Amino acid sequence: MAAHQKRLDDIDGLCNCLAARQASRYLTAVYDQALSPVELRITQFSILYKLVKSGPLVIGELADKMAMDRTTLSSNLKPLERNGLVEVVPGEDRRVKQAMITKAGLARYRLALPLWSEVQKKFEGAYGEKPASELRKALRTVLNAGFQPWAETGPQ
Repeated sequence: MAAHQKRLDDIDGLCNCLAARQASRYLTAVYDQALSPVELRITQFSILYKLVKSGPLVIGELADKMAMDRTTLSSNLKPLERNGLVEVVPGEDRRVKQAMITKAGLARYRLALPLWSEVQKKFEGAYGEKPASELRKALRTVLNAGFQPWAETGPQ
């Protein structure tokens, strides 16, 4: 029994998800703190960035680009909508909605970008530019591991 218990105790060092979530929570807090002067969280900043880069996006496309399920994306869009930074409007196909950045959203994004750049620079200075680049590459590779965590299931 003691050997079995020891194996269970070792999950801390073995669980890929736990390690990634711990690092994610840590970095999220660091970036959130840096963006707090412009009243944005890193997830909101990232959504604004995707909309600046890509233009209006159908909610499903934005969810895919964010690697987020639609429900989580919707809860992240609500404060952006409430603050007039994003509009969610009917798409060309009226059955779907699309998100688009507003003029106020673009202005807030532009205020936030130097704050993001500064915290990005500090992180890379502390962690190392090359290791940070390798970390991003490795994490992007995870997104292509073959799982479909947000696939809609239903009758076939």
